[in-house]
Amino acid sequence: MTLDDATVSALAERLENAELNRAPITKITDEFPGLDWDDAYAIQGEIRTRKVSRGVKVAGLKAGLTSQAKMKQMNVSEPVFGFMCDYGSRADGGEVEIDGFIAPRVEAEIAFVTKADIKGPCHIGTVLQATDFVLPAVEILDSRYENFKFDLISVVADNTSAAGFVTGGNSRRVADIDLRTLGIVLEKNGEIVELAAGAAVLGHPAESIVMLANMLARKGEIIPAGTFIMTGGVTAAVGVERGDHIAVRYQHLGSVSMRFV
Repeated sequence: MTLDDATVSALAERLENAELNRAPITKITDEFPGLDWDDAYAIQGEIRTRKVSRGVKVAGLKAGLTSQAKMKQMNVSEPVFGFMCDYGSRADGGEVEIDGFIAPRVEAEIAFVTKADIKGPCHIGTVLQATDFVLPAVEILDSRYENFKFDLISVVADNTSAAGFVTGGNSRRVADIDLRTLGIVLEKNGEIVELAAGAAVLGHPAESIVMLANMLARKGEIIPAGTFIMTGGVTAAVGVERGDHIAVRYQHLGSVSMRFV
């Protein structure tokens, strides 16, 4: 790490205040260009500690920048990881107040729920064996940086732009479907804007969890049984405005929808 504890705490407070006040800031690497991965995850961890200390519950874990479409969109080549909070959950088919965000975007994902601990280093077979079921999900992204301009280090510190999520559709056992070829259609106001298949996430969405488990293992941590994990955007992120209706249809898994108001 390049930062001392006081600076980590100050940057975590700055980023969380930007989220809570919906007031974007310039990316933190402008001020601290030498930030490394350890710094970024330390800041993210401090944000998590701040939230939990106020009674916020961690709803699950998430991967970001895992699809080829997303990597190309953000001009990066490595996935990143963060967490989701209970207050970010929104109801399937419900209304989402757009004033609760700075500049929200949505992306279709495949979510996993584990039935056993996952300890890295591991492989895809370990993850599939430890999976209870999968279900469709839509993540609502909202960077705390001005104009969605950031580098990979800054976005990790900002908890990978995590803001909200919607789950729905039907849960299925992983043995019952081929997640690589599972087709997904994202519609905005009745028009198809994204088409994808599960293989867009690292060849198989479970590979995202392999990478997460292996990263946590280096810190002496595991993925506990019963963890909800969003494996990363299968589609590119789509911007939304007030009045937009989003519907995502998943082969074998049903659909998820919401309207921004």
